Amino acid sequence: MPNLFAMSFEGTLAPSFDLRCLQPGRKHPDGWGIGYYPGGEPSASVFKEAAPSSGSIRSELVKAWDHLASSLFVIHIRTATWGQNSDANTQPFSRSYGQRDWLIGHSGSLRERLVSEGRFEPVGSTDTEIIFCDLLERIEESGWKSIGACDLERLRAELEDLNCHGTLSLVISDGTDLLIYADAGGDGGLYLSRLLPPLGDTLVFGDDELQVDLTRRGEISRKGVVVSSSPLERADGKPMEWTRVPPSHLIVVRQGAVIAEIGGDSCAPMTSTRTIRPVQESPQKAEPRSYEIIHSTVYRYKVAVERSSHLLKLTPAHTRLQRVREHSIELMLDGKIFEGRQIDFDDVFGNRARRLLIEKPYKELSVVARSKVDLLDTDPLVFKPLHARRAIPLVWMPWQREMMAPYLLPEELPETQLQELAEYAMTFVERNDYDLIGTVLDMNRSIFKEYKYLQGTTTLATTAFDVYANRRGVCQDFTNLFISLARLLGIPARYSCGYVYTGPKAENTAQSEASHAWVELYLPEVGWVGFDPTNGVLTQTEHIRVAHGRSYVDATPTSGTIYVGGGAETLQASVRVEPIA
Repeated sequence: MPNLFAMSFEGTLAPSFDLRCLQPGRKHPDGWGIGYYPGGEPSASVFKEAAPSSGSIRSELVKAWDHLASSLFVIHIRTATWGQNSDANTQPFSRSYGQRDWLIGHSGSLRERLVSEGRFEPVGSTDTEIIFCDLLERIEESGWKSIGACDLERLRAELEDLNCHGTLSLVISDGTDLLIYADAGGDGGLYLSRLLPPLGDTLVFGDDELQVDLTRRGEISRKGVVVSSSPLERADGKPMEWTRVPPSHLIVVRQGAVIAEIGGDSCAPMTSTRTIRPVQESPQKAEPRSYEIIHSTVYRYKVAVERSSHLLKLTPAHTRLQRVREHSIELMLDGKIFEGRQIDFDDVFGNRARRLLIEKPYKELSVVARSKVDLLDTDPLVFKPLHARRAIPLVWMPWQREMMAPYLLPEELPETQLQELAEYAMTFVERNDYDLIGTVLDMNRSIFKEYKYLQGTTTLATTAFDVYANRRGVCQDFTNLFISLARLLGIPARYSCGYVYTGPKAENTAQSEASHAWVELYLPEVGWVGFDPTNGVLTQTEHIRVAHGRSYVDATPTSGTIYVGGGAETLQASVRVEPIA
């Protein structure tokens, strides 16, 4: 049975906790308790029960009560008595400091008693409450008002100092973050598991004494981190990966994501990186590059097309950061050069477009666009001066909002789905303390890391909510999702289409041999900035922009209408992007 258990998830979760250890005929624990933050408020609620009986009302309540909902949970099951067996000695404990409630769950005991003589005084007689009061005293003396405000290296040193007095594996929450610390001597170990959607219709895990059902009240599409003093197993037999937290290791989790991980010099990190905030880092300045692009599209029809109209958007954009050296479009009908009616113009979005009308029969239409483009150096670190003073929600002047209106309206979806996406978008905001740049960089990187690039699993009819729920798709799908999330936060976002250079021997060949899509966000006093969630990067000198618009429809490279004839159609498209010395 896990003595200590905690969870942090994106958004609000309403799990069911089945305390099987209280069933008749089993040895009951000395006490149990659950602490959580209802409604995401800084005020904590705690259910406790000392010396519980079989089928206690409180245990049935945490199993069935729908209002037991939060993004953070701290659970402790007391298996050894110290002092009087009462609610005062039953974890988790709660204390108010910095205009918020703090929770602690501790697995271990002191070899010697500490004396708390500061502002915080224990109510009961347990080691845990003495440790809690001492630790809060140290945090207050340092002037830290929250876990996010702490100097984590110093805080880990304070925990190591307390660790000298006994075993100290614990979790602490301030309503926003979940802090995890593993005992320096390896006693009372902690295990961590990361859960990524889609989690399926049913996700139940636990052991013979405790069972946690995350999906009893409906399927969830949120990632989370689970911490336990012993590994648990899924009820359906599927594997659940657990990683032991190394001794003296400190981890901070926010909204279901590990945002900081610090270990001692002798500690092996849990992952290949040992990073302290921020979660995302801005990319470095990119050097200028030049490319030659050949985009070939061939349409073949079983029955001859007698009359058709086509719209081509294949001319790269000419901007202050992208200059077009050369560009041409070659049109062939059944192997012969097309000499019919065509006209070039700028569409309402500023894209270069060509309209052509074909009024002679053909079975094969070939369109080959050749371009040479120079991409100038870009410095994404331009964000730095704005980093401290740009926060969500953004405030737009009325005329700005009017001009941005097409890029602020999210995809038309059922209200329940939009509400789910809005809550998902807010998890990025809360995880980054409402900072604009941190939020959009986190969103860009998270889609890259947590969504699977898989061709053939989506269509043009796939919605942003479908991508969010299934966590798979291609560049167009990830772009649509990012656009919806940004617009729900009041950040203007547009669909951008073009090409990406992935290198001569890139693994993502599928992206380099076809048109690519990404997002452009309008950032105050910066302008339109490209974010590529498919690759988790900002667009710099590897992305060649051709067209943009509200959605794919406005920026699609080739489209048309067949008025007479046609029949079955086959399409063959290829893109080659080569660097120019």
